[in-house]
Amino acid sequence: MPTVYPRNAQSALIIGSIGIDKVATPFGAADRVLGGAASYAAIAASYFAPTRLVGVVGADFPPAFLRLYRKHGLDLAGLKIEPQGKTFYWSGQYREHFAGRDTLEIQLNVFEKFSPTLTATHRDTPFVMLGAIHPALQHHVLDQLPRGAKKPFVLADTFDLWIHTTKTDLLRLLKRIDLFVINEDEALLLTGERNLVLAGRHLRRMGPRMVVIKKGAHGSLLFHPDGYFSISAYPVTKFVDPTGAGDSYAGALIGYLASVNRTDFAALKKAVAYATAVSSLTVESFSVGRLSAAGRVTIDGRVRELAAMTRF
Repeated sequence: MPTVYPRNAQSALIIGSIGIDKVATPFGAADRVLGGAASYAAIAASYFAPTRLVGVVGADFPPAFLRLYRKHGLDLAGLKIEPQGKTFYWSGQYREHFAGRDTLEIQLNVFEKFSPTLTATHRDTPFVMLGAIHPALQHHVLDQLPRGAKKPFVLADTFDLWIHTTKTDLLRLLKRIDLFVINEDEALLLTGERNLVLAGRHLRRMGPRMVVIKKGAHGSLLFHPDGYFSISAYPVTKFVDPTGAGDSYAGALIGYLASVNRTDFAALKKAVAYATAVSSLTVESFSVGRLSAAGRVTIDGRVRELAAMTRF
């Protein structure tokens, strides 16, 4: 990964879950590996811009995971280690042909009372990603961020549980953010639309200036005030584990935007391309193995391939 960022690069702040996972897929299994939305997103963002991580873990969090964070240059001042607690734990199994996923066990542990208090440095970060944590927690973070001229650019992610259980808070959140990232099923569920283009337009009317709808193996759609953009997925041939792919996608998005310090249509299209390349790496191994090892040169190569594939 690069040790020198672009001269005009700004910092990115990633807030979300950090966990220890046990995952089984049709291609194998992995136990006690690094997980959590913030882990994937922060590592992805670190390829593009200085990245600050906010989360909580327990005393059982392996030192090797901390070393991996440091390898990527992450600012860990916002990582709280609870000496008497255990780290968030998730166990899941993917069905044959990845047709769905079953959660086998969840232990919230220290994450159950996660309620971050941002430092002055965190509050001054110009690009912020809110992982798919409870909307009340997302609001709690937003309440601590500056407003007016110093207001940061905020990306928020979500998942279907919050649409089902805390829709009112989620709808209020949409009016407070700049970029909303959501998958296709969630977009249709939240808007009641049957068409993704209509769903994207509908979501923008609900508050955020920009919306990205992730379609998994079918690419993604960008809805921006200045235009509409669609990109295919990178043609992955080694699909091992999709866990964290969406989180690394969002992390790369906010990281790239921070690296160029722009959010215009051209920058967002480029960010989507980089996010597509980064997420394609994530699925090629369990946990963050491939994502961490790939390096910026590999990411840039996949972006060039995507450009060649989609140009005519």
